[in-house]
Amino acid sequence: MKATEALTDAYGRVHDVVHEVVEGLSAEELNARIDPKANSIAWLVWHLTRVQDDHVADASGLEQVWTEQEWFGRFALPLPAGATGYGHSSKQAGTVLVESDELLLGYFDAVHERTAAFVGGLSATDLDRVVDTGWDPPVTLGARLVSILADDLQHAGQAAYVRGVVQRR
Repeated sequence: MKATEALTDAYGRVHDVVHEVVEGLSAEELNARIDPKANSIAWLVWHLTRVQDDHVADASGLEQVWTEQEWFGRFALPLPAGATGYGHSSKQAGTVLVESDELLLGYFDAVHERTAAFVGGLSATDLDRVVDTGWDPPVTLGARLVSILADDLQHAGQAAYVRGVVQRR
């Protein structure tokens, strides 16, 4: 298996987990916080999607799906267009509210589609390209794509946990 095929498979698994977590939940369940400072499913999935969108857009040289496809306007969050959730306070996280699972999954699926197309078009040598010189050692595209995956899976797992708690209430 080629590295790009493994990455494509891994991003597909993130897709499956996110759908398992989000599908069929009401807005109330998606926006619920298990305590006043906890992250909601809506914030966790929005955040993992925003980070993926931001990083893949940067690496591919494309505009973020968030702005290009008008998701920023559809979500109508009281946050700057460039917000990804990184470093959000509990109060800021609480402002990420969604009206439906369709809205959240629509944005996620659009980003997943962009990511799958980008990763599917890469060669093994592309993965060695340096995409961030702000770190020592500099970050390669391969390392960045794995980092996104790790972050996505962590937040998707957190969202699955929150779903379980919310549905047992």
